[in-house]
Amino acid sequence: MAVRHYLTVPDLTKDELETVLSQAAFWKKNRYGSVLSGKTVALIFGKPSTRTRVSFSVGVYQLGGMPLYLSEQELQIRKSESIEDTAKVLSRFVDAIVIRTFAHRDVVDLAAASSVPVINALTDDDHPCQALADVFTFRERFPDSVGRKITFLGDGNNVAASLAEAGVMAGIEVCLSIPEGFDLSEAKMEAIGALARKHGARAWVERDPAVAVAGASALYTDVWISMGQQADSDKIDALRPYQLNRALLGKALPEAIVLHCLPAHRGEEITDEAMDGPWSAVFDQAENRLHAQKALMAFLLGPGAS
Repeated sequence: MAVRHYLTVPDLTKDELETVLSQAAFWKKNRYGSVLSGKTVALIFGKPSTRTRVSFSVGVYQLGGMPLYLSEQELQIRKSESIEDTAKVLSRFVDAIVIRTFAHRDVVDLAAASSVPVINALTDDDHPCQALADVFTFRERFPDSVGRKITFLGDGNNVAASLAEAGVMAGIEVCLSIPEGFDLSEAKMEAIGALARKHGARAWVERDPAVAVAGASALYTDVWISMGQQADSDKIDALRPYQLNRALLGKALPEAIVLHCLPAHRGEEITDEAMDGPWSAVFDQAENRLHAQKALMAFLLGPGAS
């Protein structure tokens, strides 16, 4: 059968997404297994990482496999060897490739030339592994998650894009509260809209954060200045009204939770009170990266994987 990759959330069908989320709950209760016994997973990192590197490394080990960390700075990729040739060589050595890098095109090209599964651990366009943990965390807190609303506040970035895709596939309403000029690309919004219609959910943009959070079961934010970007005071000024704080929490549902993919710039996109208060699910969400990614790897690589 054809090799399966996970480069964006819609690379999974709705049924497959449900399978991965269900298995994430299993792996949270049962930390160790043997589904990757005898397998090696290459972890290629072009960006520094805490959660992604540790969760994938630990996850591969807990499933019985061997994680192999490869810094892009130590590889010949893009220097004296093409991405395609790197993919072909690694496919002869390892059973899967996880890559965290900048340009999404690089991940697409790597997957096209790879004969083993490739997992996108983050690009500038998408963060599909984070989205699995996001939906899993939301469902842990709200078993009646279908029809509930998550409001994302701030910059229209890779986290917002993948959250919207996973959310609508899982039947969750996703409101993107993004200031004008910070939107996702028109093509990405059109694709999210089509996905939402297909799965009977909604994803939309609401400029006014006070309106956006009304009726929300979760408020979610991410850093305003992403890794590799230069701080821009004008950008920060435009995003200040979208800070996740106690005032906005007070306009959401009483049971609303706070989400953040981390690392957080406390006092910028989120306050200490929002981050550390009783409503915070931020550190559960961080832990759930491990369980969701183990479920994904088991789906792509375990016995019976297509």
